Amino acid sequence: MNLLLTSGGLRNDTLRDVLRDMVGRPFGSANVVYVPTASVAESGDHGWFLSDMNRLHALGWQEFDVLELNGLPRRMVLDRLLHADVVHVGGGSHYHLARSITGNNLADGFLEALEDRVYVGFSAGSMIFSRNLTEHSAEVIGDTADLHVLGATTLEPPFGLFDWYLKPHLDSPDFPERDDAWADRVAGRADFPIYFIDDETAVRVVDDKVDVVSEGRWRFDP
Repeated sequence: MNLLLTSGGLRNDTLRDVLRDMVGRPFGSANVVYVPTASVAESGDHGWFLSDMNRLHALGWQEFDVLELNGLPRRMVLDRLLHADVVHVGGGSHYHLARSITGNNLADGFLEALEDRVYVGFSAGSMIFSRNLTEHSAEVIGDTADLHVLGATTLEPPFGLFDWYLKPHLDSPDFPERDDAWADRVAGRADFPIYFIDDETAVRVVDDKVDVVSEGRWRFDP
């Protein structure tokens, strides 16, 4: 399994070069599918969503598909994932994204598709692989309101691949509260490991190896 879990998308040459190496051929000879599901649960201006999609599109893919996980037949969703070489899952509400995967019975098929494809996550799209993505982690992080606004009080992790949790947007001007003092408070409450990464950073997972690629700043609190 090849995962590139970014905070702010493919914002710098280091992350784009890493993705090119993971794909193993030029972007112009590969298909990408963009999954916007997490974004639709967020209100307000969606300029950040368009910026991420346009940044990805500008890499010059052979084919650029857009796939919503809700409202389509399960087989159609999985076939579209299988048609792609790269699956890019965008940002927004990681709780809505996780519930869309489990609620539409997509988890097993999604994981099967990722066995020989490259996955790129942007923010929420990077947060859905932890087995600690539950209502407990929502309390630890302090965003239970984001879960409750969806009409939910519990959450099932769709994949549960890792014990560590990923929290994006460290030092981001769009999330000014996410500084080191905030990370210290969250880590002090947590009973699971957390990667805090800024928008120039990604956690890379290749098979069983996990490392960090960055032009910015990150921290790991075990």
